Amino acid sequence: MRMLFGAAVAVIMGVALYFTLVWGYDGLRMLTSPSYGLDDVWRSQFVFGIGSLFGLGPIGLIKLAAFFGAVKLAVACICAVHVLDRLRVFVAGKADSEILEGGLILIVVISIVSVGPAVWSQNADLVRESTIQLMLAAVATALCLVERSYGHSAEEAKPDLNVELAATPRGAPWYSPFR
Repeated sequence: MRMLFGAAVAVIMGVALYFTLVWGYDGLRMLTSPSYGLDDVWRSQFVFGIGSLFGLGPIGLIKLAAFFGAVKLAVACICAVHVLDRLRVFVAGKADSEILEGGLILIVVISIVSVGPAVWSQNADLVRESTIQLMLAAVATALCLVERSYGHSAEEAKPDLNVELAATPRGAPWYSPFR
């Protein structure tokens, strides 16, 4: 079980590092572009698809692209914080995977939202990219849940008897109302 736990931590770190690099680059590219990434037709098709679904004009499309760029950059920062938190664990402490789980929820939402217009426009490359990111986020979320349940079962296995004994005075009879 210990080897499986180490492999799960390595996969979680790999997925967090992947989203840090890929979504960080994509978010920076979108936010530093003069048209917020709309000049890259292949990568901005989901923005145009969502914009046509809601009937957005040019200003609305630019605001939507800036929103997606900011969310992608925020998710990349969340994943980077988790990677740094995991590296801190090697020195001392315990990793907190709740931060990463919040970022993974955002990844799932963005991936589902971006795969819809890709399916409607019949663009297999965008569907594949969004599906791979969705599956990576799902695997990382499942491994975070396994890690959390493994951590809780290890903590619950050893009850603290000193706290139980300190709560009752020595020699006190067991409580039973019907004696």
